[in-house]
Amino acid sequence: MSKLILKQNPTLRDFQDYVARMIKKRGFDKKTVPELFMLFLEECGEMAKAARKMRKMKTDTNSERFIFDHEAADVFIYLLDICNHYGVDLEKAFRDKEAINKKRTWE
Repeated sequence: MSKLILKQNPTLRDFQDYVARMIKKRGFDKKTVPELFMLFLEECGEMAKAARKMRKMKTDTNSERFIFDHEAADVFIYLLDICNHYGVDLEKAFRDKEAINKKRTWE
């Protein structure tokens, strides 16, 4: 039984800190950034496959079954892990980038 706890109503920083602790506790902290990017992209593919199934698009009947919610969570976990490797505070990065985007003209 894991003793990892994510507080109620977590901030993005709380999620990022939780993932850092989780990765270390589960022994995944030795993965390199290139390995993480490959895993991240693999999870993106699984999320896309799940989205196709949700839209009732034709898929290979022999392929694995993917649950969109779970695949989206996996993508989020890998994104946070990659950000942690690079020392990126994703919430700050989001706010900074959104401040730039708000000044742009969108057509």
